[in-house]
Amino acid sequence: MIKPKSVEEVIETARIEEVVQDFVNLKRRGVNMIGLCPFHAEKTPSFTVSPSKGFYKCFGCGKGGDAVNFIMELEHMDFPEAIRYLAKKYGIQLEETEVSQEVREEQQYKESLYLVNEYAKQYFQDQLFLTDVGKSVGLHYFKERGFREEVIKKFGLGFAPDKKDAFTLKATHDGYNLDLLKKLGLTSQYGRDFFRNRVMFAIHNLSGKVIGFGGRILVKDVKAPKYINTPETDIYNKSKVLYGAFFAKRGIRQEDECILVEGYTDVLSLHQAGIENVVASSGTSLTVEQIRLIKRYTENIKILYDGDLAGVKAALRGMGMVLEQGLNVKIVLLPEGEDPDSYLQKVGTEAFREYITQEAKDFIMFQAGLLQEEAAGDPVKKAKLIKDIVDSIAKIPDPLKRSLYVRECARIMEVEEQLLVNEANKVVAYNFKKGQQEKERERLKEEAPQPGDTFPAPPVQPREKQPSAGDEFQEKDIIRILIAGGEKVFDAEQNISVAQYILSNIEDVMDNFDNKLYGQVARSCHERLLAQEPVDTNYFLNHSGQEIRQLAINLLSTPYEYSENWEKRWDIFLSSQKMPDENFVKDSTQALKRFKLKKLNKMIRQNAEKIKKLFEEKSGDYMVYLKLDQKLKAMRNQLAEELGTVVL
Repeated sequence: MIKPKSVEEVIETARIEEVVQDFVNLKRRGVNMIGLCPFHAEKTPSFTVSPSKGFYKCFGCGKGGDAVNFIMELEHMDFPEAIRYLAKKYGIQLEETEVSQEVREEQQYKESLYLVNEYAKQYFQDQLFLTDVGKSVGLHYFKERGFREEVIKKFGLGFAPDKKDAFTLKATHDGYNLDLLKKLGLTSQYGRDFFRNRVMFAIHNLSGKVIGFGGRILVKDVKAPKYINTPETDIYNKSKVLYGAFFAKRGIRQEDECILVEGYTDVLSLHQAGIENVVASSGTSLTVEQIRLIKRYTENIKILYDGDLAGVKAALRGMGMVLEQGLNVKIVLLPEGEDPDSYLQKVGTEAFREYITQEAKDFIMFQAGLLQEEAAGDPVKKAKLIKDIVDSIAKIPDPLKRSLYVRECARIMEVEEQLLVNEANKVVAYNFKKGQQEKERERLKEEAPQPGDTFPAPPVQPREKQPSAGDEFQEKDIIRILIAGGEKVFDAEQNISVAQYILSNIEDVMDNFDNKLYGQVARSCHERLLAQEPVDTNYFLNHSGQEIRQLAINLLSTPYEYSENWEKRWDIFLSSQKMPDENFVKDSTQALKRFKLKKLNKMIRQNAEKIKKLFEEKSGDYMVYLKLDQKLKAMRNQLAEELGTVVL
């Protein structure tokens, strides 16, 4: 168990922007940073990180939290795992209480899987560097390919010996569970090693943990596949992983471009040559999940293909998904008979860089040029070609990009631009309708009765956002100010804080909040003041209650900012008041008046009902409540005048 002191040190040290940037490409916007949300698919950034406040917030899906919460959500870790991850990132030595062997064995399932994979990686590396056969076969292969030792170790390369159960026997002897070895695909159901007589490639997730392996056979065997991979496990999903992404993410952000290759060795060669913004799809067709993974860091992707035109044409058919995700795609066709690894070894780093820069062609233009050569002189083929190009253009979500591509393709194809515009619009409309139908089918599928249901599931109606009832809006504004600036100075001469000013004015109605959570926060603030403890933002952001933590993040977040261009470009300054984030005195005064006005209106309505009832009962107390009505309305009118509010 991690000691509280160590947990506190990790939380205080972790910078939210540094943690998030390991997974998301962020760009500065005023005091905040924005990027594409890693928790849901989006084309326009709505994910905001606030370095000064120490939290993230997505205005698309609503998720928000601090650095620890971000790692927990994204990597599906529990709290201790996230703390350990951040401690490792920042080089913090954690203090932990001693745990028994039984407790150690009960550690969470996924953590055990990661530990076993790490053990396997080390085993394969030891076989590569410390055994005669590993050196003569595996290490010789890697060095013959030109890989330096530091790169071999960095990427976790290794060697699996040609023995039926050498790894399994050693792992179980060292205390690793046989069932876990089988679940991870390292050991077959018959107790034999899955990888034998192969050079090994460790596959990492975005946080650097080993989640699987690829193995390449070194002998020609028609019965055995050249490459085999770890089967799907609870921590390894091939369609969501790109080989080398952990080592490439910084380079991708710096270059604002991702180079996509096919194989493990292509990634290793380019990385060793200093071209670090490179990942591989490991021989599989690109998936939507992999494309979205790239889009977290950049919208620009450059795909390298060898000179096999048949293979290129087959691969191009799957490019629609890339275009649909809004990425800018460039294609580089390498000389015939070359792959990225071999061509780099042949011409050297500088010539390779120059080649992939000069030969990079926009995907749509590349496709148009490639297909036009085939259709030369054949009107029927040309008509089909135009339809193929239009289908690709129609997948681009940005209408401005679509129109520019249509214009350029019309010029290349020597056809009227309006003709392509009409065709593209038809495809866009068809794709939209098809997408809506698929969504409807998915909705109906979710609502359909499941096996074991006693009654059919009721249809799910879309929830409409309801306006806040009663006094909730004003209550929310009061709580917002307490959370954002409760510790700020309201009156320096009398040494009164914003929290003291507000709470002293609402003390009599603190138990009558319409919203229970807002009332709970107000009472909590009041208790802290009485105990002479600070009412500051950090208290709420690090609150033990998840509901209050999330409320703080929601209230402190806004998709809008006061543009700095007023001052920088137009020399227009905010002279009538302080900047919004610092204007707590006026904000508190106005919010309190609005809060009181709302409460007075409520009291007037309740008093009117009392008057009506007493009048019907012909009670003698009727006049007392009538005078109270006049007094309440006078107070309301005074407040409304101060606020400039019209009373109906």
